[in-house]
Amino acid sequence: MNETRPNLVRLRDFVRRVTDLADDHGGNEAAMLDGVEGYLRQLIGHDDWLPAFCAEPHPEHYQQYLLHCDPQERFSVVSFVWGPDQATPVHDHTVWGLIGMLRGGEVEQRFRSVDGALEQGETVALWPGDVGRVSPRIGDVHKVSNAHDDRVSVSIHVYGGNIGRIRRRVYSLEAATPQDFVSGYASSMIPNIWGGD
Repeated sequence: MNETRPNLVRLRDFVRRVTDLADDHGGNEAAMLDGVEGYLRQLIGHDDWLPAFCAEPHPEHYQQYLLHCDPQERFSVVSFVWGPDQATPVHDHTVWGLIGMLRGGEVEQRFRSVDGALEQGETVALWPGDVGRVSPRIGDVHKVSNAHDDRVSVSIHVYGGNIGRIRRRVYSLEAATPQDFVSGYASSMIPNIWGGD
């Protein structure tokens, strides 16, 4: 990992590839998931490109940093930063998404709706280089936790929309009605991927 000067060419190339894919297959979820997954695996195969300010943990809750949003909001790229023992509530996405593990690890507890109630599904762990999928079509209700209680974990997410502006839902296993939320982003800055090489 290069702390002084991140290799933003990797992120820029990734954004270009996903933009080309969205131009050709933006309305086809399966094609986007399959195509973006390959590009995401290449991106997270290296840990020299993420700027340090996009990997800063918060002492109380996970952080969601915007890395890039397509001007037409067809996709967004986000770094999620998990402090020790931090977790999301149970939530959905309403769009397709891919989660690529860059550093550390995370545990995903999946949920499914059975007769209008949420039931726990399988638990999946992601480690560096692993990629997971979510979408309303294949299942997108889950809770995600840092797999470590003693260090930070970082994952790179790609969503089929501007995830920081999308109205989504948080679920409680006790409450019958989910609560709406819009996540926003943790930082007002994004990496300058269009600067010099």
